[in-house]
Amino acid sequence: MTAPPSSASPHPVVVTRVVDYEPPVQGTPDKPAPQALERGRHLRVVRPAEPASAQRLAATAFTDAALRSVLEVLDQRRPAHQLRPLLVAGLADTVVALSRAQGPRQAAAVLRRARLQAADRQDRAFEVAAVYSRGPRTHALACRVELTPTPRGVRWQLTALHLG
Repeated sequence: MTAPPSSASPHPVVVTRVVDYEPPVQGTPDKPAPQALERGRHLRVVRPAEPASAQRLAATAFTDAALRSVLEVLDQRRPAHQLRPLLVAGLADTVVALSRAQGPRQAAAVLRRARLQAADRQDRAFEVAAVYSRGPRTHALACRVELTPTPRGVRWQLTALHLG
């Protein structure tokens, strides 16, 4: 459909229909229509959840504490030296430099959600996607958590961090 060109605008206004990408509603929510099952559209197989391993639980607890600490250091609400045991050496220095360069913040960052995905079969490394908010804005961050050898033994550490 094209609207008639107006004398005020040198370009015609073009309006097009949006493609309807949703399938028609059939059946009830608890009993999907047979056609939807056959096509496999908008459906996925969900495996029953396996119980979390001790490694995953430990990594989850560590990740929550470490990310909150990183956000507090960035906001200058926590001393920077407290990051040293949580992050690998070069990464800790980068976070400290970033917090000094940005100066004090108006609103505190609040960790909202973090999701861990195993990166190996032994649950010794996890990829993490997280969401945090600062004031009315929502931001994302990603990191990698690994069991790494340190002078004090093997412990969880953030080995990579990307702030959005």
